[in-house]
Amino acid sequence: MTLHDQDVPALWRDLGLPGLADIHVHFLPDRVLDKVWAFFDSVEQLGGPPWPIAYRYDEDRRLEIVRTLGLKGIPSLTYAHKPGMAGWLNEWCTEFAARVPDAIHSGTLYAEPTAPAYVRAAVDAGARLFKVHVQVGNFAPDDRVLDGAWDVLQDNSIPVVTHCGSGPHGGAHTGVDPIRRLLARFPRLTLVIAHAGLPEYNEFADLAAQFDNVHLDTTMVGTDFTEAMTPMPPGYASRLADLQHKVVLGSDFPNIPYPYAHQLESLQRLELGDDWMRDVLWHSGARLMRLPQADHDGPLPTAHETRQ
Repeated sequence: MTLHDQDVPALWRDLGLPGLADIHVHFLPDRVLDKVWAFFDSVEQLGGPPWPIAYRYDEDRRLEIVRTLGLKGIPSLTYAHKPGMAGWLNEWCTEFAARVPDAIHSGTLYAEPTAPAYVRAAVDAGARLFKVHVQVGNFAPDDRVLDGAWDVLQDNSIPVVTHCGSGPHGGAHTGVDPIRRLLARFPRLTLVIAHAGLPEYNEFADLAAQFDNVHLDTTMVGTDFTEAMTPMPPGYASRLADLQHKVVLGSDFPNIPYPYAHQLESLQRLELGDDWMRDVLWHSGARLMRLPQADHDGPLPTAHETRQ
């Protein structure tokens, strides 16, 4: 049975959950989002599959959609592709968090000498979730210029959603080895491997099993779109079962070529049980994003409270 977006609230309610804790959602400045959408519009011309943006709406409509779906916290997850960009993106994220009451105050970084200072400034302003896109940024995550920034993020236990797998195409610094080198120096970093690291599924699952604070997000994993290009390896579902408390809901909303509900349907098709679904759809993401646990309809923690 096909799951539709209007069915999503019933799904999480039937599981006894207060909503969804989706850690991989993008809200970007309009001019940046326009460029992201233009890239996806060109994917087919570059030899990839058609990538129609399913939620090509203005910001207010997109906020309405994710709230209707049941997201109880809304990340912004900006990312920089050149020097000098991350600092002003972090300023935009601070403004977004100030005007969107259910926002998850996010930040980003780029491999540049100013990174430690603006990462510290973002954390002091209340950021409690970061995004790093190794592929788009084309920088080594273990570049020594970032050591001060990683120190701040590690010491404050701030999750970093990290696109470091080689999908949809490899880069000079993608794959598991650069992340292994990073963790050798910062073993307490809280990393959330975007897209579960596909296509290096097993390599990043090994990393999650080895390091206490490494997680996998489900973004595009198991969807028909992804399975047609980079299918999960045999036996991978059992690995996700073993890593139950390390697997976190991610969707890539709004930049997905299918309805949001399809991601949840794809997770259901793994048949890993209701307890697994509860942890993935809510508990793990709510813990990482520090969503309120006792009073699910209450206000999000203040910047001061998130650093206690």
